[in-house]
Amino acid sequence: MKTLSISAIAFLILLSINSRAQITNKVDQNNPNFVFPKGELGPADNFTGKAWNIGLIENDSVYNTVVGNVYFEPGARSNWHTHPSGQILIITDGEGYHQIKGQPRQTLKKGDIVKCPPNVEHWHGASPQAGMLQIYILPKTEKGIVTWLQKVTDEQYLSK
Repeated sequence: MKTLSISAIAFLILLSINSRAQITNKVDQNNPNFVFPKGELGPADNFTGKAWNIGLIENDSVYNTVVGNVYFEPGARSNWHTHPSGQILIITDGEGYHQIKGQPRQTLKKGDIVKCPPNVEHWHGASPQAGMLQIYILPKTEKGIVTWLQKVTDEQYLSK
């Protein structure tokens, strides 16, 4: 039986890793700003337009935190919703909007961080001209995750 040299084994491992990386990134190969695959298309019951979600950290009884990444295509947005323990958004690319019920709409851009207070109605999504990538953090999930509400109207979305 022949034995492989350490160099040959290392080469095969690197080839395997590179092949997996190409498969993983293939979903988003047209957008160099994607760090994670797009994930699953969000349900039309909770989003207007196309919003793609991938979970990054699943809920468990140790951390009680959910972390994920959402890509909103241009014009896409969430419904109004609340989180029992609030939500933190980290905008990693693009441009979009966020609004807390009863307050003016905010424009978001790469590098912005938003704290959505517990049990407060809000929505977020991309601008009409550009998509938006965001990481979301949902803490203290033992209190619950999200309550989805009504759709954001075009008038609300386009108001300043």
